[in-house]
Amino acid sequence: MIFREAKKPEYKVIAGFQQKMALETENFHLDTDTVLKGVQAVFNDASKGKYYIVEDDEKVIASLLTTYEWSDWRNSQVIWIQSVFVLPEYRKKGVFKLMYSEIKKNVANNPDYSGIRLYVDKTNIKARKVYKKVGMEGEHYSLFEDML
Repeated sequence: MIFREAKKPEYKVIAGFQQKMALETENFHLDTDTVLKGVQAVFNDASKGKYYIVEDDEKVIASLLTTYEWSDWRNSQVIWIQSVFVLPEYRKKGVFKLMYSEIKKNVANNPDYSGIRLYVDKTNIKARKVYKKVGMEGEHYSLFEDML
């Protein structure tokens, strides 16, 4: 398996993954046109984030998005992992572990970064177990939102 930064022509695959993830985790149908435009926006503006993918035998099997949060406490960026999706047939095979270890290595080797965060739906027990298994903890903060 190969972990790498996604390329712009892969936006349709990534958008499809986002639709599958939303349906699977929150039973939410995302509008295709909106998601395609949203993924393209990241490729068109690096300040919005960066997509990464995992390939197996030249097939894209997983993706995630990293975004940035400025921390005045740390005078550095915190990397947020978002929009994680692994094809079902590749789960429990170390795909997320590979993605997380590469992101963590990049953060550890860059003085502009001070940590990694992600959010997960409280009902997504499988994902919560995976995140704990790679060493993340979810007891420090709670997320509040007002999505319009």
